[in-house]
Amino acid sequence: MAASTAPTSQTHPASLPPSALYTIIRDKTTSRGDFLFYSDRIIRLLVEESLNHLPVVPKTVETPTGVTYEGVGFEGKICGVSILRAGEAMEAGLREVCRSVRIGKILIQRDEETALPKLFYSKLPEDIASRYVLLLDPMLATGGSAMKAVEVLQEQGVPEERIIFINLIAAPEGLKRFCGRFPSLRVITGWIDKGLNEKSYIIPGLGDFGERRYCE
Repeated sequence: MAASTAPTSQTHPASLPPSALYTIIRDKTTSRGDFLFYSDRIIRLLVEESLNHLPVVPKTVETPTGVTYEGVGFEGKICGVSILRAGEAMEAGLREVCRSVRIGKILIQRDEETALPKLFYSKLPEDIASRYVLLLDPMLATGGSAMKAVEVLQEQGVPEERIIFINLIAAPEGLKRFCGRFPSLRVITGWIDKGLNEKSYIIPGLGDFGERRYCE
């Protein structure tokens, strides 16, 4: 895998703390290129953290010096599932950390008649029930789409405790609702914002994540 080189300058040094990364992607004047680069960095950090919450088993290997090393290995197989369309932007970060990982997709939209989240499309690995699932969605506002996605996974036989939800920014209202509904599920979020406004937008937020990723 080719290594990516970070652009370096006085304003965007090569190494930045998470709070600085979030300041960059929240800024409405940030270019699309910088938004892509720095949001991808945050995604990789979150994926790495999520892997620390997977169970491991003892594993013994032999080093090039001929000495055995008592280490650990992941207990089971994993897969990623992105909630379209914004969650799809997190797939590259997952693949950079977990090579050859299988990825499924779920499309959930609001039902115009009921105003409730509705499943419109899903494509998941056939053996997903036996895998640990990293559920990907950058923004958690009310939590409706994320909860519906978990329901879809459970219908496919995935136990709640085998799901890790990875998220860049969460509103406390949605986070409380989501965790209350699925207490055994783990959430890895990069930032908890102040809350939701009257239109249920995350405040201060960063705008529409999908539009900033895909639109010039």
